[in-house]
Amino acid sequence: MGIKPSYIKTMGEALLEQHRDSFNGNFDDNKKVVAEVTTIQSKTIRNRVAGNITRKVNTSQRRR
Repeated sequence: MGIKPSYIKTMGEALLEQHRDSFNGNFDDNKKVVAEVTTIQSKTIRNRVAGNITRKVNTSQRRR
């Protein structure tokens, strides 16, 4: 899907630090959490942030 812009990565990292327990490895669940926690109005950006978070959560689970 390409390299994500830095603002997507920064937003995802900040949300993971603040709400680590709310996120899991499921994109649809993370999408709902991002919509509840943030005020992002753009569906595209919201989905990209949720996808970035999902990838980070899944990667950290695999490394354990």
